[in-house]
Amino acid sequence: MDSNEFGLPSETDVFEEIAKSEQQIKVTTQTRRYGKKITLIEGFDKHVDVKSVAKALKEGLACGGTSKDNVIELQGDHKKKVRPILVKLGFADDSISD
Repeated sequence: MDSNEFGLPSETDVFEEIAKSEQQIKVTTQTRRYGKKITLIEGFDKHVDVKSVAKALKEGLACGGTSKDNVIELQGDHKKKVRPILVKLGFADDSISD
């Protein structure tokens, strides 16, 4: 029997939740060509699904972006708005630095 038949979290879900609480995430902004600002979110390890985190951030902030090499790039300056969304996704508030 699979544990998901009973609505229990799978082992990978449990490991990802533990990994989220132990991250040291850094949020910075950068100015690119033609004065365009981007927000960089880095510090994820291999246990976190960076693509799903990037998708949730892009939906929550209504912006475009991408994830490359465990770094999320968002179009625009969203430095102040990223923290509450990351906390809602399960990351520890004190592990996120601006």
